[in-house]
Amino acid sequence: MSLKAGRAVPQRRGGIAVLEQQSEQITGRRLMTIFSVRHITSYRYVREVEFGEHRLMFRPRDSFDQRLIEASLTIYPEESHVRWIHDVFGNCVALVDISRPASELRFETWITLDHTPQVALDLKVDDEALTYPFSYDKDEIADLTPAMQRHYPDPNDEVGRWARQFVRLGRPTETGHLLMTLCYAIRESFVYARRQEHGTQTPVQTLQLRSGTCRDFALLMMEAARVLGLAARFVTGYVYVPDRDGSTVLGGGSTHAWCQIYLPGAGWTEFDPTNGIVGNRDLIRVAVARDPRQAVPLSGSYDGDGKDFDSMTVQVNVTTRQSGQPRDDSPDLAGTG
Repeated sequence: MSLKAGRAVPQRRGGIAVLEQQSEQITGRRLMTIFSVRHITSYRYVREVEFGEHRLMFRPRDSFDQRLIEASLTIYPEESHVRWIHDVFGNCVALVDISRPASELRFETWITLDHTPQVALDLKVDDEALTYPFSYDKDEIADLTPAMQRHYPDPNDEVGRWARQFVRLGRPTETGHLLMTLCYAIRESFVYARRQEHGTQTPVQTLQLRSGTCRDFALLMMEAARVLGLAARFVTGYVYVPDRDGSTVLGGGSTHAWCQIYLPGAGWTEFDPTNGIVGNRDLIRVAVARDPRQAVPLSGSYDGDGKDFDSMTVQVNVTTRQSGQPRDDSPDLAGTG
């Protein structure tokens, strides 16, 4: 089973899950990429309205594979008060008190970070987890249990039956092959469709409609993994849309969403079912959560009724350049968060 850090391509290689990297690999070291993100969200109203507190999740998570270089947040009306906190998952959240009534509310953020795509190396999944089913370590169960529990009703076991079809009957199922096939099945069998309505479809709705947004697909894969007894969590962030090989990458131009599944020995591993991506290539993590409702990029309120609202626009532009400097694979604790 080969897990390509790009589009997922199911195949076998000695029963071990492998992450393949293409152009960025250079003799045992990793070539960093510098990403720049400009994200503007604007709300317009037919008259001046007063605003309640707004909650923003725009600041990426620092880690060994993505390091924040610079981040700025500009808000109109100006002189609004911003307070930063860490939520229960360790995400950076900005709580904004809007300074005065206005007919336009605008949030603009600029982000620069270096990003390390996964190179060609073994995921290093523990031996006992190479084959499904497996059990998590007893010391991790207490923390993983909330991410293992199903969160959405499935009265007719539609999601359950759909997930279990990928498990081989009567013979061992390679864990990597199972998850890769599950991810790629969503990519190939479902239609990506943007919609203006807030919120996320239930997994049953997505399965029945065979279409949805990136948030819908991430949630479906999460619940399918939970059916199989695996820990899964939601990720919101950005996706870089490269002109690399002519393939289509979905989810650009706005915020993006995918999921992570916990694999013993490998830890939380990225799966983007919208694009069939395994690993972090082209993905910029901003926040993680047990459920999509806990990781809404921007939420808030205003004092008025529906007819006061005019329009909303979201612009996301992700650009990149090679840093020109390879990163050594040796541990470096300074940039972890």
